[in-house]
Amino acid sequence: MRKALVLLLAAGLLAACTDDDANPGQPVGPAEPGTLRVLAGSELADMQPLLEEAAEATGVSVKFTFTGTLEGAESLASGAADGAYDAVWFSSNRYPAAIPEAARRLGNQVKIMASPVVLGLSTSAARRLGFADRPVGWAEIAEKAGQKAFTYGMTDPSASNSGFSALVGVASALAGAGTAVDANQVAAVTPRLTGFFSAQALSSGSSGWLSEAFRKRAQDPGTRIDGLINYESVLLSLNASGGLSEPLTIIHPSDGVVTADYPLTLLTGADDDARAAHQRLTDHLRTPDVQRRIAETTHRRPVAPGVEPGAQFTAKDLVELPFPATRDAVDALLSAYFNKIRRPSRTLYVVDTSGSMAGERIEALRASLVGLTGADSSLTGRFRGFRNREEVTIMPFNTTPQQPRTFVVPEQDPQAVLDEIKTFAGGLQAGGGTAVYDSLDRAYEVLEPLQAADPDRFHSIVLMTDGENADGSDFSQFQSGFSRVPARVRGVPVFTVLFGEGSSDELGRVADMTGGKVFDARSTQLTDVFKEIRGYQ
Repeated sequence: MRKALVLLLAAGLLAACTDDDANPGQPVGPAEPGTLRVLAGSELADMQPLLEEAAEATGVSVKFTFTGTLEGAESLASGAADGAYDAVWFSSNRYPAAIPEAARRLGNQVKIMASPVVLGLSTSAARRLGFADRPVGWAEIAEKAGQKAFTYGMTDPSASNSGFSALVGVASALAGAGTAVDANQVAAVTPRLTGFFSAQALSSGSSGWLSEAFRKRAQDPGTRIDGLINYESVLLSLNASGGLSEPLTIIHPSDGVVTADYPLTLLTGADDDARAAHQRLTDHLRTPDVQRRIAETTHRRPVAPGVEPGAQFTAKDLVELPFPATRDAVDALLSAYFNKIRRPSRTLYVVDTSGSMAGERIEALRASLVGLTGADSSLTGRFRGFRNREEVTIMPFNTTPQQPRTFVVPEQDPQAVLDEIKTFAGGLQAGGGTAVYDSLDRAYEVLEPLQAADPDRFHSIVLMTDGENADGSDFSQFQSGFSRVPARVRGVPVFTVLFGEGSSDELGRVADMTGGKVFDARSTQLTDVFKEIRGYQ
């Protein structure tokens, strides 16, 4: 039996770039003269044309492996990056620098460009709020957000640097201490942070997906949101694309921002050839002409002395907010965000337990779900498990959809419920056929009353199967009936994953219809894909 659908969960970086292609386990090959093997955030893919020009000028080629900073920090700290890469290039080195085992592997760091994390609002929303033509600080933005005067999208701060920088910026500004926020200050400002994040209507594991989701929603009055918190470069690119119904007004909070400075960082274990290549390349990228080209093509600010920001960068002298000085402070901020501050999630996992899942595949599924109960104690797993206040429904399926089981993780003492999820997941057995679309239809039926009773959550469906539909209704029937799904439920994204022998066609169409995303588990462990999806929930 061939298969075609898998979807899993959540995402992960921390102080980094976006990570649609995160796979630090797949380095680009052995060292070569004149080549820099770079572990980087995937948002840096937009630098490829400039790097090709740089190769002609300097003789230095760059081979990227894309990941997120949290994964990258773990790769550095564990020693997995030793010998596999010559350099790392993230939006910031702040998080890996806070981990002693990772920090000692960071060598010469050269800042190439910069982009602050700011708020972009549709022009009409900015005018309605009175934000269009005057200085506005995070405190006033938080007050309006707490009143639900506007809505916005933001990346998951455990999955993307833009989200984490926004969280740091808001917390630091509200704390008002003038120093890096610490655990005590996080606790003090938690009520105001809760108000701020109550207006968040869209989450994402990557800045790129967030931008595209925002653009699509802007075309539909029923799903439209007012703005985005993201890199200034991303917001400027959205405006330049011409794909928005109205341009974004960019708000540079007057009480400060956290800026990504994109240091191209040589690793301490790099050989002499890599060191020379790093020097030639960074010297070239900081020349005035190239700095201006970077600003024109990527909308990131120049950083080399004597190169002034162009007219598109309307705010020149921004206040830089202090970043948490210790990993403990970072962890306290993230823990508070997921377990107390942000709106809780409701996720329905539609998981294939058909006969073709027998053996290693059902074991991988069990391990993936069990890992989210806290069994994964890795750096990347710590903030990607099921969170306090989260509602988790697991619905196995084979020839027909099976009885769903719902678990509500309490705000206090969650371990007993997590253990129940672990027991349920560990007991999944393979057998029977594959009714993908009957099961997806059933998922909407299950979700509708839950959403109606408690709509103030992030909702998503994770569809996991290792092959093509073989029983019940087919894709065309699902597609034709989709318009009859209640509008509120129809707006819930379905995340699908390529797995086993499945083709990508129907998976992609399901994700596209529902505003979800396809994840590829054919060359990545299922447990890693499950964790990656968490950034979108």
